[in-house]
Amino acid sequence: MTMQPPIRPEYQFDLPPIEPMSLATPLPWQTRLWNQTWLRKSIILLVLIALWEGAARWQNNDLLLPGFIQTLTAFGQDMASGELPAKIGISLGTLIKGYIIGTVLALVLSSLAVSTRIGRDTLSTLTSMFNPLPAIALLPLSLLWFGLGENSLIFVLVHSVMWPMAVNTYAGFLGVSDTLRMTGRNYGLRGLRYVWYILIPAALPAILSGLKIGWAFAWRTLIAAELVFGASSGKGGLGWYIFQNRNELFTDRVFAGLISVIIIGLLVEGLIFSTLERITVKRWGMQK
Repeated sequence: MTMQPPIRPEYQFDLPPIEPMSLATPLPWQTRLWNQTWLRKSIILLVLIALWEGAARWQNNDLLLPGFIQTLTAFGQDMASGELPAKIGISLGTLIKGYIIGTVLALVLSSLAVSTRIGRDTLSTLTSMFNPLPAIALLPLSLLWFGLGENSLIFVLVHSVMWPMAVNTYAGFLGVSDTLRMTGRNYGLRGLRYVWYILIPAALPAILSGLKIGWAFAWRTLIAAELVFGASSGKGGLGWYIFQNRNELFTDRVFAGLISVIIIGLLVEGLIFSTLERITVKRWGMQK
């Protein structure tokens, strides 16, 4: 006789109605405002300015430490007169020339290093020798070889840009995955075409880092070199502007020149390099 399991009675339970979900309480406007990065940075900047102005008023000596308001007045006067824009134009013109030459040479060295054994040994030897060498230390030789002119500054700028750029670019080339390398080889890419279509796009984050480091080194080197070059030739850019006003004891204008250096650095970093990263590596998902 076949055993059948007992039939279980069905039960129906009335569930309580689902209560409407309440929306999360929005954050207070103070919290939402404080979450803005630009606001926090602006507050930090205002605090630094207040400390500067307070220290200047407590010191009460314009020759040693002019206040922020006095410095801003000198900055506005020299911008309106055209003296400061002219000095900035001279410095940026020289910087762009040295920066472009140094970047091209760094890319050539890195491409040779990743393509040939002798290129790799050459880059390793040269970077070990010259990368630790401060560019400003070459200024006396540069003045001896190229004379009192723009070429002397370009020489030290090329030195300051080329080695950190080459090191970062070569490290980026080495970090390219084997899959991409084999893909390029399978498509028959060799030499410069292989570097241009495979290595440079894949190593773009490292290349951009090298460009930023090279820019920072070049900008600092240029200002330092112009202090010496300007004192020797009687002309120059922002460095000469700072040196000349220091000799004439216009300390507020010295601070105005320093503020110009900082503003240009912030603009290049915040506008040019940030835009490049946003439209390339961040857009492509290569960097967060």
